[in-house]
Amino acid sequence: MASFVIQGGNPLSGVHRAAGNKNAVLPMLAACVLTDEPVKLTNVPLIQDVHTMLAILDALGVQVDRRGHTVTLCARGIRRRNLDPKLCHRVRSSILFAGPMAARHGQVTLSAPGGDVIGRRRLDTHVEGLRQLGIRIDTSNGFAFKRTKLAPARILLDEASVTATENVLMAAVLVPGRTTIFNAACEPHVQDLCRMLCRMGARIDGIGTNYLQIDGVERLGGTSHRVQPDTVDAASFLAAAVATGGELKIEDLPADQFDVISRPFSKLGITWSIEGRTLTLPAKQRLRVQDDLGAAIPKVEDGIWPAFPSDLMSVVLILATQARGTVLFFEKLFESRMYFVDRLIAMGARVVQCDPHRVIVSGPAHLHGIHMSSPDIRAGMGLLIAALCAKGESVIDNADIIDRGYEGIENKLRKLGADIVRRK
Repeated sequence: MASFVIQGGNPLSGVHRAAGNKNAVLPMLAACVLTDEPVKLTNVPLIQDVHTMLAILDALGVQVDRRGHTVTLCARGIRRRNLDPKLCHRVRSSILFAGPMAARHGQVTLSAPGGDVIGRRRLDTHVEGLRQLGIRIDTSNGFAFKRTKLAPARILLDEASVTATENVLMAAVLVPGRTTIFNAACEPHVQDLCRMLCRMGARIDGIGTNYLQIDGVERLGGTSHRVQPDTVDAASFLAAAVATGGELKIEDLPADQFDVISRPFSKLGITWSIEGRTLTLPAKQRLRVQDDLGAAIPKVEDGIWPAFPSDLMSVVLILATQARGTVLFFEKLFESRMYFVDRLIAMGARVVQCDPHRVIVSGPAHLHGIHMSSPDIRAGMGLLIAALCAKGESVIDNADIIDRGYEGIENKLRKLGADIVRRK
């Protein structure tokens, strides 16, 4: 298992180009089984989760042509209806094959999906939504989804789950008649999937809202689609530059999404400018917590879009350790997301974990390097940022966790001035 070895203290400065969106490309890869025509995706991030999804598709019999950041897929020759259990255990996104495979190919069997250790992640919303469309599940031997008689439905999701919305949506596009999904997730990556499906011939209204109307079509065709840039990737590198006192330009920025991203950063006194699709961060930001009215301690909390995304709680929490003042972080979506803070405490951070969902951070703290590991992708990026601004050497084991969400992370950081190496 590989490790990252980091010598902290170097300011990160230069130019970073935002990668393709991880959370958008994974359902897009699953959606290719909805047609027997070629689907071409560009700006694909070369991350481990993408490699695993492509391995699943290859094992199913899908033709996979990878050329740099462009992937062309053709599902004309699908020969299997069961997913490799070992591959399912590597990624949460393996569940995204349930809807499209069952709707178009009749059935699919998969093992319990894997992914990050950030708390319980229910499948009930997926199962109930697909059931209403005529897709049943048998759990006697894994998870076997089987199409019975497809029929449109009025579906009220019991939670605004991103992956459940995507799963039900990908099945509904081939169900004759009008299906409505209320309480649908409307994150930018869900919107991007909708746009891709429409390019394939799907008829979807309400994109960007929590009420989707899908008029099913008999068949979908191929398409070419560019995966949108990733706000989480851009904001992660932004946080790394801020924490180390560097200046940074971020190119190909999804600027329209940064109003949501900017709010917790501004609470820490961080400023930047955006012109077109380029963000410019000045060097040596003075991090100071902006109190709420009446000198009240401010709160950073996540939620469904357009609330602040859970995937960025870890990196903003690291920044709070370097800011003067006190902040309460309230993680609402995952009960184990905050458990990585014990590593920060060992590095010298002033952090109190109130319960699984709430953490109080007081800064600034002088961090020092330690030997540690990460429980999930986003905590791994947060700990990497902490190591970059800490004094001395840090070692982060299980580097492959971070590889699942960030492409060539050590190479990109080295280009910005970081002292980081991968050790086998």
